[in-house]
Order: sequence, then structure tokens, then C-alpha cells
Amino acid sequence: MRGLEIRDLVVSVGESKVVDGLSISVPAGEVHAIMGPNGTGKTSLSKAVAGHPDYKIVSGDVLLNGESIVGLAPDEIARKGFFLAFQYPVSIPGVSIANFIRACVNARRLGEDPVNPVEFYKRLYEKMDALKMPRSFTARSVNDGFSGGEKKRCDILQMLMLEPSFAILDETDSGLDIDALRIVSEGVNAARGENIGMLLITHYHRLLEYIKPDAVHVMSGGRIVRSGGAELALELEEKGYDWLKEK
Repeated sequence: MRGLEIRDLVVSVGESKVVDGLSISVPAGEVHAIMGPNGTGKTSLSKAVAGHPDYKIVSGDVLLNGESIVGLAPDEIARKGFFLAFQYPVSIPGVSIANFIRACVNARRLGEDPVNPVEFYKRLYEKMDALKMPRSFTARSVNDGFSGGEKKRCDILQMLMLEPSFAILDETDSGLDIDALRIVSEGVNAARGENIGMLLITHYHRLLEYIKPDAVHVMSGGRIVRSGGAELALELEEKGYDWLKEK
């Protein structure tokens, strides 16, 4: 299957089990959302899939486009077409956005010639214009001194330039005002297509008002406890999560 398939995944951090037998499939061409309260393992899931060394995959499997990526280094997973937008994007002082993204694009070309600089900047400026990012940002250090909205737009810019086959967006809506949320959502929607699958991790329904998911999953206790259509997000908005714990 093209897309992301997670099978009975168990993940631990130290002595604590943070993901407990989770299974989910997100085919290419679809956008799914995972919702759930704090402490249910949503961010832990994203970091484990991305190969973070602190998140040990105890059992289960993660397949990206039909190939297991368990045990691979984060850079290998990225080169295979995976992208993770962090809940809290890190700053990289001294490294400009343009140089960072260009290095990432070239690293993904796998033996091909480096990207043509003229073509690179043409595409970069097109994406920046769509995200309403001033072109002067290309010279700024990655996320250094950025507002929350600027950091999230920088993440989406990276995704648009890298064109991954699968992306997990971890609470992309956190810290955004309504205008920034709309702009970031437009960037995500622009990336949608038959060749990319996406998994959105969020607490709130408001993100899903802008990015319409094909399916919504509820995570609790480290596993998926309910799945449904977009209407499930509305139900959660009205009822919260306690009613699911009672089932």
C-alpha cells in the first residue's frame, strides 16, 4: 500500500509505555486526523515513526509505501519520503532558511545533480508568496526569533518544497491566531494530492474546519479507540473525550 501503515505498534520511553498496540492505515491521497487529550501518546507516535532515538519501538511495524522503516535512522526515513512538522519547531541560528531548504532538497535527490539555483529560488518564492511569507525571510536563520505563526509557516514551506510522499503534522494549529491558521491551512491544502498522504495531530476541531479530513481517529491510552468520518470531530467538540472512555 502506498501511504503509511502502522501495525500493532508498541513504543516505550525509558520504562514508560507511551504507545500501546496502535494500528492505523493512511493511504496516499488521503488526509486523516488523530485527536485526543494531552498525554495520550500522539506526539510520541509521531516521533517514533520519525525514528527519534528516545522512542523505542518495542514491537509492531511501520510501513512507508509498503516498506518497513523501523530501525532506520531519521535521515534515512526522511530520504524515503517522510516529513514531520514538529509541534515545537527548533531554531537553527546561523543557518538561513534558503540554505537549509536547499540542502534538504539536494539530500533528497539521491545521486542526482544538485537542484538548479535559479529553478530552486523560483519555486521557493512561489511557495513563500502563497504562504504570505516576505521574501526577505530567505536570509533569516531558521525559526530564530520567529513568532509561532512564522515557525509553522516555515514548516509548511519546507513540506511544499520537499514534496514528501507522507507527512505527519504534529499540532500545526498550536499557537496560531485565526489569520495564521487560515494561511497555514491553505498551504497544507495546496500540498494535498494523490501522491501524498497526511496525518494531522490536533486537539481541536478548528483546524479541521480548514483542512477537511477523510477520516478522524481518537487516541486514548496509547491506542486508537474510535475512528469515523469528519463528523466525529464535531462530536468530540460537543462532548469532549470522557464519553469515549466510558465505552
